[in-house]
Amino acid sequence: MSIRNKKIKRSVGKTPQKIGIIGLGPVGMILAVHLQEAGCEVVLCDIDKIKINLVRREGLRLEGVINKQAPFKNICTSISELAGHDPDLLIFSLKTHQMPRVVKEAAMLKNGKLCVLSAQNGIDVEQILAAVFGESQTLRMVLNFAGNLQAPNVVKVTFFNPPNYIASIDDSQEKTAKFFGAWLNEVKLQTEVVDSFEILKRSWEKTILNSSLSALCGVGKFTMAEAMAMPDTIQLIERVIEEAVEVAKAKKIKFGVGFIKKCLRYLKNAGDHFPSLAVDLINNRETEIDYFNGKIVEYGKKHRIETPLNLTFTSLVKAITQKQLLYQPVSNNNLPYKGESGLNIFKENKKNTPSKARHCFMGIDLGSAYTKFTVIDDSGKIIYQHALQTLNREKIALKHVLQMIQSDFPVKYSCATGYGRKHFPDADIIKTEINCAAAGAAKHYSGVKNIIDIGGEDIKVIKCDERDQVDSFYLNDKCAAGTGAFITEIAERAEITTREMSDLASKSDFKKELNSFCTVFAKTEIMGWLFDGVPIEDISKGIYISIANRVAKLRVDTAVPVYMIGGVIAHHPHLKKLLEEKFQNEVHIVENPQYITSLGAAIIAKNIFNKQLKNKKVLNL
Repeated sequence: MSIRNKKIKRSVGKTPQKIGIIGLGPVGMILAVHLQEAGCEVVLCDIDKIKINLVRREGLRLEGVINKQAPFKNICTSISELAGHDPDLLIFSLKTHQMPRVVKEAAMLKNGKLCVLSAQNGIDVEQILAAVFGESQTLRMVLNFAGNLQAPNVVKVTFFNPPNYIASIDDSQEKTAKFFGAWLNEVKLQTEVVDSFEILKRSWEKTILNSSLSALCGVGKFTMAEAMAMPDTIQLIERVIEEAVEVAKAKKIKFGVGFIKKCLRYLKNAGDHFPSLAVDLINNRETEIDYFNGKIVEYGKKHRIETPLNLTFTSLVKAITQKQLLYQPVSNNNLPYKGESGLNIFKENKKNTPSKARHCFMGIDLGSAYTKFTVIDDSGKIIYQHALQTLNREKIALKHVLQMIQSDFPVKYSCATGYGRKHFPDADIIKTEINCAAAGAAKHYSGVKNIIDIGGEDIKVIKCDERDQVDSFYLNDKCAAGTGAFITEIAERAEITTREMSDLASKSDFKKELNSFCTVFAKTEIMGWLFDGVPIEDISKGIYISIANRVAKLRVDTAVPVYMIGGVIAHHPHLKKLLEEKFQNEVHIVENPQYITSLGAAIIAKNIFNKQLKNKKVLNL
């Protein structure tokens, strides 16, 4: 510990020094590094195991306008574990839509002395904490820094416009606020301690700035700089601010002369990047709109003030979010790693804890679009699955997932399959996708069957015998027509979101198909449909009919059961109906079809390991 940190510890005496931080996004990381530098004992809590393992090994690193690094020894993956550290102050740095569930669980930490602090954007976010812990124990920060994750444990701090503000929301914890501000000021994260009235004003001020751009950028897919470069959007932004200022006045919050002009001047210096809410909307995640524009609308109604633009943006963001979540493909409920979306954050789940199995086995399917991981225990039960984009240039991401798996599960043997299997030297064995797909499908459906696997770059038809062995298989030619890549490119040309294609096609009676399977010519044909005014529902149906016809031309024995696997059928279930019409036979979609090949690889790894173990025992006899 540095001399400066020792002085800080002496000055604070018996004031709260053990600080828990729930949520390691950019805000949580930035505060953690500075508070530890100030001499506080910091306890980190997050369920992202990839991130947690990295922090344990490498600590946290800040880059950009702030360059600092710090190791951490107190790290938790659940609130029940955090409770054992008995923190004096608990900081919540989560998305607001995650708060109700987390705060309900964190109520177990209430002990009469614990203070809680909201380090979040939005209006009234501190009230979520106050409702559980009481106003007398609740503090609020208004943050004027931000950052983007460069790696799970690395934040690029994009700006810091000092000062931050902190207050006790009923002024009863002024002393705690002053010590907290002193710690941050000592380490140059300038923070001003204010009273409860001023923090309310500052939270509205910050939220008005956020609300003016965030929803617009998300709906229009504009960066902040792009939104501020067009006269039409500037006019919208100004009106959104004007509405919010009128509502604030009704709540006796006054910003002074020229506030709107100051806001516009501030926003004109915004960078060429997306605000946080826009990033969430674009990436199909829940947003904080209810505490941004939504709160302005809510208070406008209470004071009978019209807020048409804030209402429009709130409704648009909520409608888009609802649609995206509705059409999001159903994934494996056992997936412990949810990334930043974290809808199940801090919810206890035994399947999310390290396995107690004596032996575990891993299958890795390195596909053209995604790399899928499946881990099973010695009884064959699936205990972990995760998908990672193959084309991600951050090769370190693959390393992080593997390190997390190895730390949580006693993997004894592994099998790699897929396009990239020969380029994955860490696996114990490699097998073809044909054999792994057959083994994975047999886990769910045993006996004679056809397996249709529509992947990112090819289509496979596999026939298995009564012993679940591969009897024969057929592949489409080297052209990627009818595959996931084909669908993605054609849908982009038609300006159709692949997420909604299946639902759109189900509403159409269209019978026409694309004449060409060449992606280039198919794009030209799609343009012709668009110029002819063909509805988007019919275009979606036409694309699917083309793919179904392509699959039907392969050698599928319609006299035996047909099962579909692969990422394409997981995202485009309407293909099932079309193929049933083609085959005049029922078609089944295997549960979690995108993971079947990696599951098969894990099963093969388990079988080979057990066989080797048995042979070894025989030799030892």
